[in-house]
Amino acid sequence: MSENLVENAKGKSPIEMFYHWEKETPTTVYLRQPIDNVWHDYTWADVSYRVRRLTTALYAQGLQRGDKVAILSKNCAEWIVTDLALQLGGFVSVPMYFDLTADSMRYVLEHSESKALFVGKLDQPVWDRLKGAVPESVMQIAFSDHGKDGDFDRSDFDLKLMELVESNEPFSESPIPDDEDIWTIVYTSGTTGYPKGAVHCYRAPRFVGHRAIRVFGLSREERGLSFLPLAHVAERLLVATASIYCSGQINFIQSLATFQRDITTVQPTIFFSVPRLWKKFQGGILDKLPQEKLDRLLRIPLVRRLVAKKLREKLGLGKARMVVSGAAPISPSLLAWYDKLGVEILEGYGMTENFAYGCIGRPGRNKLGTVGLPMDGCGFKLSDDGEILFKSPTVMKEYYKQPDETAASMTEDGYYRSGDLGTVDEDGFVSITGRVKEIFKTEKGEYVAPAPIESKASSFKEFEQICLGGIGLAQPVMVVTLSEQGHARCKYELSAEIIDHLNVLNADLLNHEKIAGVVVATEDWLPEGGLVTPTLKIKRNKVEERYMPLMAELTERGVTILWEKDGHVL
Repeated sequence: MSENLVENAKGKSPIEMFYHWEKETPTTVYLRQPIDNVWHDYTWADVSYRVRRLTTALYAQGLQRGDKVAILSKNCAEWIVTDLALQLGGFVSVPMYFDLTADSMRYVLEHSESKALFVGKLDQPVWDRLKGAVPESVMQIAFSDHGKDGDFDRSDFDLKLMELVESNEPFSESPIPDDEDIWTIVYTSGTTGYPKGAVHCYRAPRFVGHRAIRVFGLSREERGLSFLPLAHVAERLLVATASIYCSGQINFIQSLATFQRDITTVQPTIFFSVPRLWKKFQGGILDKLPQEKLDRLLRIPLVRRLVAKKLREKLGLGKARMVVSGAAPISPSLLAWYDKLGVEILEGYGMTENFAYGCIGRPGRNKLGTVGLPMDGCGFKLSDDGEILFKSPTVMKEYYKQPDETAASMTEDGYYRSGDLGTVDEDGFVSITGRVKEIFKTEKGEYVAPAPIESKASSFKEFEQICLGGIGLAQPVMVVTLSEQGHARCKYELSAEIIDHLNVLNADLLNHEKIAGVVVATEDWLPEGGLVTPTLKIKRNKVEERYMPLMAELTERGVTILWEKDGHVL
């Protein structure tokens, strides 16, 4: 880490950092994009060329400072270029998940009053599903062709990003936004109802930038791999925002099919993923190197270091020095498994409303099973009933056009109500114990907090997604989907192991918490099915609504396992 980097970042917005790097390091590669197996490099000068001309083009198309502009695309270099152009012009970005339903997309575009929509790297079926939801009043601009991965029909688009860039002069001004100017409106992925638009001002990134460099020792040599949606605040904070403050390099993947190749090529120094994918990465290793054999190798002192090093390189994490998991709880046993390989995963905790700036573990000072310590400068406390409260410049200004929702989300002394229950240990490390509104009451009138039980259950590698419910039932019932390893197993053998796992779980639970049985769902829960959000958070009420007949059937029949597909029971 350079003290010059810290000082240079203090008090600056992302667009001011752009001004700095375009002038001071024009030949440094900032973005790298693979298209049809060929890597394309974008220096700061290349990015500046596109950003400044695109800003001029947007004004020429009639947009005015303060207008909302949406971005619908998988992660790519033009996503970052567009975001910077919007900041340069004083427009407000509205990032959108590409797996939104058509109904939700129309709602976001209309509610945000977006004047334009950038449509980027998308698969044709996705655009076919969504294009009819774009209001006629919204100007549409297409990103460039991304080859066979993420290409779609652009023939209906009158405006294309690179044509706009090439036909306009560079925007000559370098305005500096005020702290309270609106930077972006990020719509929550929403576990219930329509998403809410969290309004973030420039005070948020100004507060975070230099602190991230100092706390995590960021340098100009950082390499990130961006593959989780940039519409999600954690990816935007840890990749897009952090990189522009330290001039780190952002690398993109060509597609999920090329992920392993791309991460191995990039060897990122900073990497952020979600629990479900950490579990998939683990499964990929165990498919080729069974746990029993791996344990034997790791017990041999002379072999342990070599094996761990090779596995880290296979994962693409051979050079990683900061590895983060977030967006959902991760099993402590999974963290411990990676720790044995020399991969220290820091669990982060935040939300859309505080721009993911909440808590995180620290390199070399991490406690498994906690979400780490409050971020530098972040006000943190627990309410009398144990709810986690946050206060910092990163907390949203408001929910857009929803004053009642905004008021309900804040305490009288200005803290944001997270909706999460937590505890703090003697060293200041924070643990999440559940959701305020997710605690449910069984038929016996006893309350059950599902999150801690689900976290323990996730140590079973054959489980992919887990939801514990039981409103109105005598005992809680767990609904699960299977991982790739689970699907590969013989049903009868797997059923026996699930029962064993359930017995171990129940041994540590209070009587009213003990799980009556497990419903094994047929298919994974995907955003388009409505049971999880675009960031794969489970919509508990939707899962219970869909599976309650099977949950009730399981308890009525007195069985331990019920398979959704064929009604097979044990």
